[in-house]
Amino acid sequence: MNAPRKHAAWWVVALAAVFAVLQLANVTGRDTPDTRNYVSYALSLTGASKREAATATIDYVCAGDASLARRRQSVDVVHFHAPDPTREVTDKCRRGLWAKLAAKQLDGPQVTGHTAPFASERFRRIFEVRPGYPALLAPFVAVFGVTWGVWLCGVLVAAAGGVLVFLILRTLRASTGVALTGQALYYVLPVGTTAMRPMTEGLMLALTLSALWGCALALRDQGGEQEQGLDRVRLGAQLVAVSLVLLFAVKHSQALFLGVCLAGACAVVGVRRWRRGRRPGRGVVLLGAIGVGAAVGTLLVARALHYPSQAESLQDLLTNHFERPDRTRPWREFLHLEFDFWVEWGRRQCMEPLFVAALGAGAWGVLRRRPAFGVFAVAGACTGILTQAAHPDINIWGARLIVLAWLLPVLGLPLLLEEAVRAWGRVAVPGQQNREGAAHSLR
Repeated sequence: MNAPRKHAAWWVVALAAVFAVLQLANVTGRDTPDTRNYVSYALSLTGASKREAATATIDYVCAGDASLARRRQSVDVVHFHAPDPTREVTDKCRRGLWAKLAAKQLDGPQVTGHTAPFASERFRRIFEVRPGYPALLAPFVAVFGVTWGVWLCGVLVAAAGGVLVFLILRTLRASTGVALTGQALYYVLPVGTTAMRPMTEGLMLALTLSALWGCALALRDQGGEQEQGLDRVRLGAQLVAVSLVLLFAVKHSQALFLGVCLAGACAVVGVRRWRRGRRPGRGVVLLGAIGVGAAVGTLLVARALHYPSQAESLQDLLTNHFERPDRTRPWREFLHLEFDFWVEWGRRQCMEPLFVAALGAGAWGVLRRRPAFGVFAVAGACTGILTQAAHPDINIWGARLIVLAWLLPVLGLPLLLEEAVRAWGRVAVPGQQNREGAAHSLR
């Protein structure tokens, strides 16, 4: 490894370390109601009984609620001098969660699956078919306990996402500074915040990025020596395939969405090249086959394993997690809600257009600087749009469902910045001709 690469590696580690240190400010209080299912699932994988898993999960959730309540009170202009609310909030939280479990015999045979029965069996079934994140979390909570295990797992997953952004941009022949900018953007934009939450989103982001890295490698099949090009195509295709398989275990709908979107991206790039008198390229053909295979395979395997159907997910949405009677006309109500959701979403974006502006700038940067890969980056971002469209709930905190769309500005803005810097002539980029030749293979 030469000196510049050593220096780049140190900068990558330094950025990840700074991000990790900053996360010490919020060790608890990041959980959502869904977190209970994932944490109890992970604890059951370590060998804990249902009651032990429920107890540890409740302690974790209630400690987070108490921490948030104490911090909010400390800056409340009216109640900042009031007594510490920790005990009161903790006791109230525990009573509420244990009340949900009171009617169930936790150690009885009727409570099936890995998750503690905080909700109905139909709702828990949705989480039972997502073993990927609990399986990753299990060794951390077994060694470090629930609080620090969940936090450390989140830090490593989020930091890995930033490193993958760096690797993608370097594969696209971006300069080290530009790649580090992308890594930093991943940490400071809502992507890093969402990736840190004890949910599946962090792992989904990392695996989607690893698939995009595989696409970037496979698209370089026309540069360099023929044998080296074949090796890159194979490596990239294998990386995409493994990422999709792992995504199926984390959240199979994301594997379906990404497979469909990657197949669509291959079609767009292939047709574009064909119209210009060029062959689509081995990488595009192979990626298209993998994308189609992933989409079809996800549907077939999910059906064979009797995963909750699309209709069941629809009822979950419209009945507030099965707390109300099933809808008799779910699709009509869903389409009505879908239309109203996007109208309201658009209205809110007009008031605070940062997200839309970032999407536009990111798309412009990646499609202008790396056109072929840009189509795949847009495809990856579209999975966030599809996820949000499948769950048109305006009340979900932090817009976490659409978070995958933020990958477009994370990857595109640094490339747009690189073009602006070159145009202004403020920096000199070594090996310009070589870089342009390598970039041409990505078109």
